[in-house]
Amino acid sequence: MNIIQKNNYNLISSNESSFEIFIENFDENYTNLKGKHLIVEISPKNNFTEKNILVFLKYADLQQQSGTSFVVICNEVNVDNFPEFFNIVPTLVEAEDIIEMEDIQRDLGF
Repeated sequence: MNIIQKNNYNLISSNESSFEIFIENFDENYTNLKGKHLIVEISPKNNFTEKNILVFLKYADLQQQSGTSFVVICNEVNVDNFPEFFNIVPTLVEAEDIIEMEDIQRDLGF
C-alpha cells in the first residue's frame, strides 16, 4: 500500500496483487490514517468488484463522523450502484474537489 501525504489529505493507492490484500493492509493502517481526509485510488489491476468497493462504506462513515472526507477514485464502476453519500469519482482532481466542497459544507454547518 502506498501512502502519499498531501497538505490536507492522504492519497492511498495499491501496490498489492489483489484487492483482498489491499483491503487487509488498509484495515491494518487505518488507525494511523484517521484525522485527515482520505482518498483511496482503486487500480484495475487489483481485480476488484463493485461488491469489494462496498467494504469502504464503513470507513466513509467513520470519516464523516470525525469531520473528514473519504473519497474513492475508480473509473471502472457505475456510481449509480452505490449509495449517494458514498463519494466515488473517476479522477484525482474530482476527489480533491469533493474534499473542498465538503470542507465548505462543514464550515457552513451542514
